[in-house]
Amino acid sequence: MTGTADVVSAAADFVDRTLQNEGAWYRADDVGARLGGVLASYGSSVGAVRGTVRDALRKFKDLDHDGTVMLASALWGQPRPGSRPVFERRLAAVVLLQSRVRLLRHSDLTRLEGFLRSAQAADLTGPLLTDVLVPWLAGLGKRERQRAGVVLARWREDPDPQLREAAGALEKDLSI
Repeated sequence: MTGTADVVSAAADFVDRTLQNEGAWYRADDVGARLGGVLASYGSSVGAVRGTVRDALRKFKDLDHDGTVMLASALWGQPRPGSRPVFERRLAAVVLLQSRVRLLRHSDLTRLEGFLRSAQAADLTGPLLTDVLVPWLAGLGKRERQRAGVVLARWREDPDPQLREAAGALEKDLSI
């Protein structure tokens, strides 16, 4: 592991450790109950998640496109093999993408599709759609928007209701 991978690993560790330190059992219980136990929770507040991402971006300021999407993917995944994904880590991935939406490329749409498919919580899909996908797609050039339109058309026909809903919401917001 060298270069970007080392930075991403250090950044993911920083975010994970900080979110655990900011957690409270009563918030973790509340998140667990609200989400039906499909995701683990550290019990970190939304403010703590936002502040942690802000601090990580200051500490690891050289994150380019590749580093940003690698970090978002690392946070979205499981913290350890065999463990459940953690709500606050996934929310941190969304906040990271919100803050770096200008770095995203049309080829990142499939990664975001994977996030939507596996989100398991409206508390994640909502901001992913409104605060990441909508502004990002709105900022694409004509050619990239056409490519994105092809993907959204595929989503419209997907058996996954989450993707069909996302396609409908995006097409409505963006007039694609």
